[in-house]
Amino acid sequence: MSVIAQQQLLAAAIRDGADPAGLLAGDFATGLQVYRHAYRARLAEALADNYTVLARALGDEAFDALAQAYIAAHPSRHPSIRWFGHELADFMATASDELVPHASLIDFAAMDWALRGAFDAADAPLLDPATLAALNPDDWAGLVLHLQPGVQRVALAHAIEPAWRLLREWVPASGDEQPDLPEPAPHPHTLLAWRQAGETRWRSLAPLEAALLAAVAEGAPFALLCERAATELGDTEAAAPAVIGALQRWLADGLLRAL
Repeated sequence: MSVIAQQQLLAAAIRDGADPAGLLAGDFATGLQVYRHAYRARLAEALADNYTVLARALGDEAFDALAQAYIAAHPSRHPSIRWFGHELADFMATASDELVPHASLIDFAAMDWALRGAFDAADAPLLDPATLAALNPDDWAGLVLHLQPGVQRVALAHAIEPAWRLLREWVPASGDEQPDLPEPAPHPHTLLAWRQAGETRWRSLAPLEAALLAAVAEGAPFALLCERAATELGDTEAAAPAVIGALQRWLADGLLRAL
């Protein structure tokens, strides 16, 4: 057996629990168990790092149980451990009540992942307001805006933001007890996450802005944004000012990349 073949067998035995036949010799079986445990422990640590607030909400024991169940169902396949866990929220949506005791925890996972994605996204030149000011009036109708790579829009089912903020600010290593958390009430809405000046930011979106950003992500031109606003507001005259107001905020927040 070649060295490469042995390495592939060993990797499969550690990663997937595959039959290590042909590799066992002496105390190898004991060493294999050590490597299997260390491998899963490292993946669980990566999940806890990627989902900091979710881990704090669940507590160490409950989060480890969730992590081990996820690792068993979704072994790591990405070259970078940073991206391990991208299916955790979907996994939680079908997991047992024992692993996910409250449905709002799925939203915690979605918010954690969105903010990590916003932080690690590629950079792109910002849209300069002067570029828009230089447009001819006839150019506005067909103007297509583009979101920065780090802009994340996440559909949440609960109002988790107050509890998420408390947990994010809590430092377990300080010895302080976990803060009392308000129970997240059902509240379907869209969360916006992005990076600005090297820091991640987030805010909840009103329905109109959520609809407009969805249209921007779909590549809709400015004229269609105004139509979408008119439909949402039920007022044609108020549509264009509403879109301009949203555009000004997006520029201030650094959500748009250069044309």
